[in-house]
Amino acid sequence: MKRKGSQTSEGILFTDQYQLTMAQLYFTTGIHEKESQFDHFFRSYPDYGSHQAGYCINAGLEWAVKWMMNSRFGEEEIKHLRAQTGLTGEPLFKDDFLNWLSEYGNFEGITMFAIPEGRVVHPNVPLNVVQGPLAMAQILESSLLNKINYQTLIATKAARIKDTARGQQLIEFGLRRGQDIGVNAGVRAALIGGADFSSNVGISHSLGYPPKGTHGHSMVQVFMAMGEGELGAFRAYAELYPDDCLLLVDTINTLQSGIPNAIVVFEELRRKGHEPVGIRLDSGDLAYLSIQAAAMLDKAGFPDTKIVLSNQIDELVVWQIITQIEEEAPRFGVDPDHLIKRLVYGVGTNLITSKGAPALDGVYKLVALSNGKDWMPSIKLSESREKTHNPGSKKVWRIYDKRGKATADLLTLGEMNPAQIDEIILHHPLDHTKYRILKSEEISKAEPLLEKILDRGKLVYEFPSIEDMRSQREKDMDCLDLGIKRIVNPHIYHVSLSEELWNLKQELIGSTK
Repeated sequence: MKRKGSQTSEGILFTDQYQLTMAQLYFTTGIHEKESQFDHFFRSYPDYGSHQAGYCINAGLEWAVKWMMNSRFGEEEIKHLRAQTGLTGEPLFKDDFLNWLSEYGNFEGITMFAIPEGRVVHPNVPLNVVQGPLAMAQILESSLLNKINYQTLIATKAARIKDTARGQQLIEFGLRRGQDIGVNAGVRAALIGGADFSSNVGISHSLGYPPKGTHGHSMVQVFMAMGEGELGAFRAYAELYPDDCLLLVDTINTLQSGIPNAIVVFEELRRKGHEPVGIRLDSGDLAYLSIQAAAMLDKAGFPDTKIVLSNQIDELVVWQIITQIEEEAPRFGVDPDHLIKRLVYGVGTNLITSKGAPALDGVYKLVALSNGKDWMPSIKLSESREKTHNPGSKKVWRIYDKRGKATADLLTLGEMNPAQIDEIILHHPLDHTKYRILKSEEISKAEPLLEKILDRGKLVYEFPSIEDMRSQREKDMDCLDLGIKRIVNPHIYHVSLSEELWNLKQELIGSTK
């Protein structure tokens, strides 16, 4: 069953009011069908306070495009707009504008170029380039930002946790703490970014992944209240799920009760021909408890059972856990490398909310208008230099050095191919004193990042599977220098402007003052 009002609230009216008032102004002045170009990009990486990102993972494109292809101004939407009045009680939206929306209020005139999902992306680089009639390109802004900014934010967080966890299994646990139905988009983004599975049943099935989960403390409490205790709860669970038995061991006392009772049940399972999956730790000093649990399980003959950790996990916590295990595990006769490889991370609130950095500052800026023949560049000035965007119709190139590492993302005008130029100057986007010179012999490859997605509203791109996005993410991250992937104070990746684009930007800044 659809939620009440979802067609109205989640369709083409899923936008901000000022997009519609601007669109009516464009219509009234006769420029509503003028070809325009907008860039969607983010200004800075997520900063979580105690640690910072040095890259992002692009996500959300497929859902945004499918929303566009299914959204238009129909009778219901026009009825709502027709009923809206201004401060004087007069209709806010005029009949001629509403009639135009009824006939042309869709995204069939939009051409879109985008960086595919799963790619590593950086600030000030266009993730999406939207070309089309000014009024509808303007109306698109809010929804496009909503759908891609959030998924990119969550995919980035998942990638950082996965990388810090050294590729160990990561399960998304955030349904109960996330922002309403938005958690479904978060799960998809987390899967792209590095999560292997989610506990969220519905979206997991929709995306083709089996949901994962064990049991809660309440199950143990129920059996305790009935007088059967923790051991009785574990036995009942193991009897029903003998080949999927993973027990939460910290309801009473992890080391004195939970793990010993789990071992009793595991031994009973083994005698019946089944192998247990493992245990879950949801409180306390997770590093210390992991070591002690491993020692106890190893001694009992279960050296390969999984140990799932699920209490306030994020990339910094994972790094601290691994560091502590490497230092302390040998003192207790536990192989730290083997223990680290049997860990599974269940990540809830900190992932689904991107705790510490709850929003990506993605923006959508007009960069060019067509005069009928050429794109005429446009720029917005600001007292903050970082808010002065890069004008014009641009190409995006990723330049790789001789090691095969990504060394810069370069924004250019026209059809310039950096790999075919003997020497290129890479300008800092804001500071005229900062630039690099790259010679052709220093470059192994220059890769264009933008791909055409929509051509006048027609889908001309085949969306990759989540598995393909994951694979692309892994390849891109392998091409990052280690300093870029640092958890704290990462090295700054170079996003640069070609000399031609730099000169255009300075010319427009000078002429606008």
